[in-house]
Amino acid sequence: MDYYTKLSLYQEAGVREYWIIDPIKQTVLVYGMEQAEAPIIYLLTDTIKANIYDHLEIDFSKLQF
Repeated sequence: MDYYTKLSLYQEAGVREYWIIDPIKQTVLVYGMEQAEAPIIYLLTDTIKANIYDHLEIDFSKLQF
């Protein structure tokens, strides 16, 4: 429930990208707020590019949770 409440509030506030990291499921949900699409689901072993920045990628396989 908290995810959807925040998602709505962030959309209203103009947030362009919203990431939800779930260490239990080992996933990262990335909502591109400027597109009306479903979130992209990544694994915590993936390298994920932040779509709102040209040169920012995060290699989650190198992080500890």
